[in-house]
Amino acid sequence: MHDPTREAALALLAAVLSRNTTLDAALDALPNIPARDRAAAHRLAACVLRHSGTLDALLEPHLARQPPPVVRHILMLGAAAALFLQAPAHAAVGTSVELGRAKNLNAFTGLINAVLRKLVVAGPQALEALDMPRLDTPAWAWASWGANARAIATAHAQEAPLDFSCKQGVAPAGEVLPTGSLRFPPGTNVQEVPGFTQGDIWVQNAAAALPARLLAAGPGERVLDLCAAPGGKTAQLAAVGARVTAVERDPGRMETLRDNLRRLNLPVETVLADATGWKPAEKFPAILLDAPCSATGTIRRHPDLLHLRKPRDVQRMAGLQDALLDAAAAMLAPGGRLIYAVCSLQAPEGAARIDAATTRLGLRRAPLTLAELPEAVTPQGDVRTHPGMWASLGGMDGFFIARLVKDS
Repeated sequence: MHDPTREAALALLAAVLSRNTTLDAALDALPNIPARDRAAAHRLAACVLRHSGTLDALLEPHLARQPPPVVRHILMLGAAAALFLQAPAHAAVGTSVELGRAKNLNAFTGLINAVLRKLVVAGPQALEALDMPRLDTPAWAWASWGANARAIATAHAQEAPLDFSCKQGVAPAGEVLPTGSLRFPPGTNVQEVPGFTQGDIWVQNAAAALPARLLAAGPGERVLDLCAAPGGKTAQLAAVGARVTAVERDPGRMETLRDNLRRLNLPVETVLADATGWKPAEKFPAILLDAPCSATGTIRRHPDLLHLRKPRDVQRMAGLQDALLDAAAAMLAPGGRLIYAVCSLQAPEGAARIDAATTRLGLRRAPLTLAELPEAVTPQGDVRTHPGMWASLGGMDGFFIARLVKDS
């Protein structure tokens, strides 16, 4: 009963949980296996990472002592397959036992068999008694999300849908969201979505589409896009006719941006440089800064972040964000506007950075409005989305967006 999907999923879990590797990097490092097996392995490993606290709570009563990590990972894979992904009980147990044999864990195959047989029977009822959102969220993250913690953590339990932005005048396919993004169910094959191969649409979460929209660039307007890769926001700006200069410091990410823009046939000037040190020939009337961040707003699509991120990462990123805001302010023309955005749920990366910037840089906060999502507008006039919003529509990423202006 050799199962390449389970072997690949086990390798992905080991990379994330034992070696602190991102799930995307671990996926890239997998041996050459069929695309279908690769996708299934990713889905299974992501399910374990999304529900690891709950799986630990289910396993604990059945383990007299802690087994080696690889054995625990096999148990979690089997339990996740049966309890969350609707795999037949016999298959979840059998493939887990065979995986143990394939990894020379013969001393533990009896344990794997016995524990999983009990779990597939008792697990569904046991799940009803557990506070899954709380169990599956690190204490530091839960505390940092305040009153929205339960809504955010509940949304994290589900796979994210697949959203697209499109060029003007393109006939939409899929569900059209209130903000104009197109939405398809989780697991949708990108290549099969109408308009993708033709270069009319690009993958972009509905929340990620808001910063460029709120910049409100006009045709022919000079716009600077800082930290631009992979290019979704760059494409939005170019698609409305703005004259975009996209700056990105990472060569690999820059190549991805250029590839995406070539597929979309959108003209953009690209600059490979560190935005904190690059100096343009003339200042820009409009700047979009989508700053590097902890990315906790994307946990639905990247559940490994729950295991990889720590509070110290948030403080480290805040220093970089300040440096980028300083650089952006210096490139902004008098009377110009700057949109600052991060795909983070953490307060130190959001409003706190803008509060500090207005004091330090002499920029003025200009309140934003968002008619389609008024609940996302804060009392200060910033925009704060989180995965619990639009719950009936499938949620959205967590983003913080603010607008700053430089007086003439």
